[in-house]
Amino acid sequence: MTGSNRRDFCRSMLAGSLGLSLASRSYAQSSISVTKLDADFSLITGAGNNVLLLKTPDGALLVDGGTAERSADLLKVVAEQTEGKPVQVLFNTHWHLESTGSNDTLGKAGAKIIAHENTRLWMTTEFHVQWQNRTYKPRAKQALPNETFYTTGKMTFGKHEIQYGHLGQAHTDGDIYLLFPQANILVTGDIFTVGKYPILDWSTGGWIGARGLPPEGRAVFVGRRADELLVSLANERTKVIPASGPVQTQADLKELATMMDTVRIRFYDYIGKGMTPAEMFRAAPTKEFDAKWGDPTQFIANVYPGLWNHVRELGVEAHGIV
Repeated sequence: MTGSNRRDFCRSMLAGSLGLSLASRSYAQSSISVTKLDADFSLITGAGNNVLLLKTPDGALLVDGGTAERSADLLKVVAEQTEGKPVQVLFNTHWHLESTGSNDTLGKAGAKIIAHENTRLWMTTEFHVQWQNRTYKPRAKQALPNETFYTTGKMTFGKHEIQYGHLGQAHTDGDIYLLFPQANILVTGDIFTVGKYPILDWSTGGWIGARGLPPEGRAVFVGRRADELLVSLANERTKVIPASGPVQTQADLKELATMMDTVRIRFYDYIGKGMTPAEMFRAAPTKEFDAKWGDPTQFIANVYPGLWNHVRELGVEAHGIV
């Protein structure tokens, strides 16, 4: 299938509990809510995606910054929560605008912005996301991550150790996780979206081959899949912070991973049989999961071109290494 045909297909497809005691405060004027996770950490919702706030006596750290349209409201809430302390560090879990909307303001104010190097690269260039039919322009210099990494990293902020690492090509090719061991908090970014299927942004490197949790006894493809890695980082008491929705658990992560692995194997079978995109859609590969994860149209539409972007790797996996 040609690139133009894949674009046409995507357009046609688009047409066609943890037992936590959490204090929550809602900011009616901006629809932004703050949920205290413990004395130092808060989950902020309503800014475009979930934002994690870590406050210390000297300043604040954010994981993701919401959209540009909600940035002013978000940063007002952060200032209130931290009694006006500056945001010293901002992590971007990937390049998408719902994660990097506060970069301009915080970068200009001198914050350290940390991201995977691939995230920075996407933000420095003009590129077209075919499944959205949208062209993205280079970001302003002050909005760019000013500290990047390739595999893993570690730092201390206040009294908290922070471990972070690359999640491969699962959502984009620059997704990262963050683990706060003392607080037992794990941030997944857009690998995990509650109540809706994950987006596989094949235009910027995401694909279904990087997803899933292989059952015990089955060989694993080269490297660890994103879901497998996230499950291994959590335990039964971990507070898992998805890109959207409430705090989740390791059990929820496993449920997502199992679903993704199930449908991944089905799609491998479909493409091995030479099925067209329309035939894949009619096969209803997600049917038993739709009640929990919602409308699969965009998800299925993005799977097919992502598979073709990795057709050589699929040849390896076809020999039983799945």
